[in-house]
Amino acid sequence: MRKNSIKNNRINNEVKKELSRIIEIELHDPRIKPMTSVVHVEVAPDLKTSKVYVSVFGNDDEKQSTIEGLNSAAPYIRSLIAKNVNLRNTPELKFILDESIEYGVSISKKIDDIIKEQAD
Repeated sequence: MRKNSIKNNRINNEVKKELSRIIEIELHDPRIKPMTSVVHVEVAPDLKTSKVYVSVFGNDDEKQSTIEGLNSAAPYIRSLIAKNVNLRNTPELKFILDESIEYGVSISKKIDDIIKEQAD
């Protein structure tokens, strides 16, 4: 199975959907902030590992504690995925902080500020 095959994309989407549900409903770790969203999931073609890109709304300490909480809960999350998603192998999860949304918002704000300055 190639990395960008239709089957791999479908697996990525299913795992992403289930991870979002688990983080929102199942996890009760106080380190994990409620404004946490799964941005992207990359499951390896052999289904052994996956990279989970997560966006967290909060300061740097809250982001770091959320990633630590998710990585410590990874075996439990993996077991829930195994129960709810029908895969030959359930991948190991590696959570990675994704700051692309914040970067996009900051760039958009800067552009708006420049447009406002030029209009004055």
